[in-house]
Amino acid sequence: MPSLNLRHAVRGIILDEDDRILLCRFAPSEPADPAVWATPGGGVEPGEELYAALRRELIEEVGLELDTDPPHVWHREVVDPGHNPGFDGTINDYYLIRTTAFEPRGSFSDDELAAESISGFRWWSPRDLADYQGPDLFAPRDLASALATLIADGVPDDPVRLGL
Repeated sequence: MPSLNLRHAVRGIILDEDDRILLCRFAPSEPADPAVWATPGGGVEPGEELYAALRRELIEEVGLELDTDPPHVWHREVVDPGHNPGFDGTINDYYLIRTTAFEPRGSFSDDELAAESISGFRWWSPRDLADYQGPDLFAPRDLASALATLIADGVPDDPVRLGL
């Protein structure tokens, strides 16, 4: 069996002083598809170290500069050729970042954000996530429960493997 071509990505679980999480809204590629709210981050470039990729992505998308290496708390693999064009799926590694609330504004212009399919940002409370009944989706789909567990239990000894 041939090996899978998975895109490796890093993502920041950015929590403010009220345990609100900062999410990016990814616009649908097709009008009939739902938008998806996900943590900021993106692909690791060939030869790039994971923390370097995380720092780059957070500066580009939301303007957050890291001065320490945050803990690796979640790991998620999605094997689905339709999930990420040109790949058989994605590996996402998530890192917990605690900070005070800020207005997201990265180094990317509005056009560069749009090219990444990012159409907005929002701070979500755990209750807002759990109670959400709108048409948009979350990535991962069980974000509300995974986040509630992370807030309640703290940083795990090993990254928690998440589902779709």
